[in-house]
Amino acid sequence: MGCAGSSQSKADGAVKKIRKPKPWKHPQPITKTQLMQLRDEFWDTAPHYGGRKEIWDALRAAAEADLTLAQAIVDSAGVIIQSSDLTVCYDERGAKYELPKYVLSEPTNLIRDS
Repeated sequence: MGCAGSSQSKADGAVKKIRKPKPWKHPQPITKTQLMQLRDEFWDTAPHYGGRKEIWDALRAAAEADLTLAQAIVDSAGVIIQSSDLTVCYDERGAKYELPKYVLSEPTNLIRDS
């Protein structure tokens, strides 16, 4: 039992479904190449923020997959989704994983590389 705002456990069968992040805008327009560089830098340094490498690897795979595959990845890795857009997740030990929007979707002011 619990209130609507309480987090669910897998035992009650209510697993939070992943959805696409809301549209967002980068402070300055950036190119696809710059966005990919930002993402690579984040994923290269993410394990240093704490948590387990295998969870970071699963989150990266989920962030780069379509929604159905992403759901399967986080479910099989035992990731607990706090925010359905994957910006805040936890592992089964309670470690927190925060993902910036730029690793989950493209900004609305993305400049297409020519």
